[in-house]
Amino acid sequence: MVVLNSILVGLTEDEIKEVRKMLGREPNHLELAMIDAEWSEHCSYKSSKPLLKQLPTKGPRVIIGPGYDAGVVDVGDGYVVTLHIESHNHPSAIDPYGGAATGIGGVLRDILCMGTRPIALLDSLRFGNIEESAHSRWLFKHVVRGISDYGNCVGVPTVAGEVEFDNCFERNCLVDVVCLGLGRVENLVLAEAKHPGDAIILVGGSTGRDGIHGVTFASRVLTEKSDKERSAVQIPDPFMKKLIIEATLEAVATGYVRGLKDLGGGGLTCGLSEMADKGGCGIDIELSKVHLREKDLSPTEIMISESQERMLFIIKQGYEKEVCKIFDKYELPYSIIGRVTDSGNLVVKKNGIELANLPVKIVANAPLINRRAVEPDYIKNLKIIEKPTLPSDLSSVLLKLLNCPSIASKSWVYEQYDHEVGIRTVVKPGQGDASVLRLPNGTFLAIKVDGNSKHCYIDPYNGAAGCLSEVCRNLVSVGAEPLAFVDHLQFGDPGNPEVFWTFSESVRGLVDYSKAIGLPCIGGKVSFYNEDKVKNIAIKPSPVVAAIGIIEKQEWITTMNFKRDDDYIVILGETKSEMGGSEYYEYIHGLTGGTVPKIDFVKEKATINVVINAIRKGFVKAVHDISKGGIAVALAEMCISGRIGASINCINIPNNGIRIDEILFSETHSRFILETDSENINKLIELVKNAGITYNIIGKVGGKALRFYNDWELIHIPLLDLEDSYLNSIPKCMGEIL
Repeated sequence: MVVLNSILVGLTEDEIKEVRKMLGREPNHLELAMIDAEWSEHCSYKSSKPLLKQLPTKGPRVIIGPGYDAGVVDVGDGYVVTLHIESHNHPSAIDPYGGAATGIGGVLRDILCMGTRPIALLDSLRFGNIEESAHSRWLFKHVVRGISDYGNCVGVPTVAGEVEFDNCFERNCLVDVVCLGLGRVENLVLAEAKHPGDAIILVGGSTGRDGIHGVTFASRVLTEKSDKERSAVQIPDPFMKKLIIEATLEAVATGYVRGLKDLGGGGLTCGLSEMADKGGCGIDIELSKVHLREKDLSPTEIMISESQERMLFIIKQGYEKEVCKIFDKYELPYSIIGRVTDSGNLVVKKNGIELANLPVKIVANAPLINRRAVEPDYIKNLKIIEKPTLPSDLSSVLLKLLNCPSIASKSWVYEQYDHEVGIRTVVKPGQGDASVLRLPNGTFLAIKVDGNSKHCYIDPYNGAAGCLSEVCRNLVSVGAEPLAFVDHLQFGDPGNPEVFWTFSESVRGLVDYSKAIGLPCIGGKVSFYNEDKVKNIAIKPSPVVAAIGIIEKQEWITTMNFKRDDDYIVILGETKSEMGGSEYYEYIHGLTGGTVPKIDFVKEKATINVVINAIRKGFVKAVHDISKGGIAVALAEMCISGRIGASINCINIPNNGIRIDEILFSETHSRFILETDSENINKLIELVKNAGITYNIIGKVGGKALRFYNDWELIHIPLLDLEDSYLNSIPKCMGEIL
């Protein structure tokens, strides 16, 4: 942080010199604050842009890729879906309810900015050890409540998510929220100011002091003073948001809305400068027209406030009244605060007096930083690890894994959400590996979000590729063909070469997987500075990916629950001794290190295609991918979901000569468990054989227990005991079950 002209700014000394050079003069107080907001890491991506450009962004269904408020994908018959991911990590760490709620509000606005209706929400959450930490339980409880209250109030269902627990998130919880939108291609609107004379209308909530310096707060590490920075956390108003959603969509339908932008990070400064830069124009605004919550706000406070529930509309000149009638109908506050110009500058006035005059290309385009990347010593040290002693009681191990909060049922979370409002949800949370939504054209869309910080900590490249692999497997498991993904990359201080190395390796993993599979990236976010200076702890590298897939026919929709006695259980893929970052090593044995699962991209693509074909041909009844906890946990989840047991012959599980605990609990990628019947078993085997995929029949469905055996019985657990460990773990941690 630098003090200049009595202002505390996040710009470096070099950046301040660059500002002077680019302007050819000294910036005034307001101008410096505006540049500080837009040049923050949170808004500018100045450290990450050079690497993010490597991601493939084009595909046959991609209409709009990265660079706008949301990516846009064609789903047929003139319909499009929009997808975006956001985070509110720092705000949620100090105000979990308000921080999480405003995260939802922000991602809803991003979808709305494209002229599409938000139809579904997902959350990806990271917390400390809730079994031991009251602070982490407090954060967890109120983050979930904030997401629940906001989503439920605006009537957008929260349909999927995932939660991970690790000590590194004790003070730096991560709160990622994903939103899916639906619209018509002809109604798409971009955040561009392209026509001089068009009106700039500010709609929605009043501007106050909440959220001031929010982006600079998000672009530095947490300190002992961070708990006092609640002014950087915005105040949510879901009821105002509901009105904004309806009014915006009605306004878009008039055809007079030429640009839309939400006021999130950086407030008016970023919204105005980015729209002008995208459209190649300038904008003049009059601050006396901005409706304020507090009358004594300074021009600087008005320009960088991040007060919630505000939208900027660009309206075709001469049609302002027609659109404003809609805002009047919904009783939304609004005002015409300026006009698009051909100057190329962002000009800020108050009562006609010019206060700031900045070229938008300077404000909206921070100089990029080429960061140093150095492999951390810990990476090398973690590669070699002594294997733990083989446990004598594998039944107890499986029950303990099912009790692990990172594996256990998240019903405590999703039962607080309304996941059925809007009547589009076909596969609900807990029923399949991904949620499935009904589209108006008779097709279906699958959506899921995934991450794995434990894998990424040990091996960022393979860990990040594995996150994308898992989310694709989850889509495929419900019968969907993956279409596109968004990512959110969360790390510590990028100025630390070791942190930046983990970031660059994670990006490389995503790039290689997405290119190999042919899956385009249509957007995303980067969140740096997730560190705690009080305890000198940074989070583990935590990339998160959300992906969507298309299902053309309802009969292709597949769930994970076992269906019928005597059905065959088939495994696809070979199990390897890849135990690094596994819940078995970390949760059962307290071991961090080893070899994390690696992906053979050719086999991965072939396996995905086989599963999709098997589903479409009607050869399978249930599908579940193998991930956290390995085969044993995956089978337990299928039994619990179907309320029926299974018997598994471990000798038949394809492996490369590894120990029985590794066979049961390895998290090797590219593996699926399929249920089929006697009528289709041979057809399924022929399909898999022809594709050259490793497979075997490993058991049958039936009974009231889950059994694993080889020459003798290894595990025998009644269904009721499986359910108790899996379903009641988190409620017990949260004090709701004694």
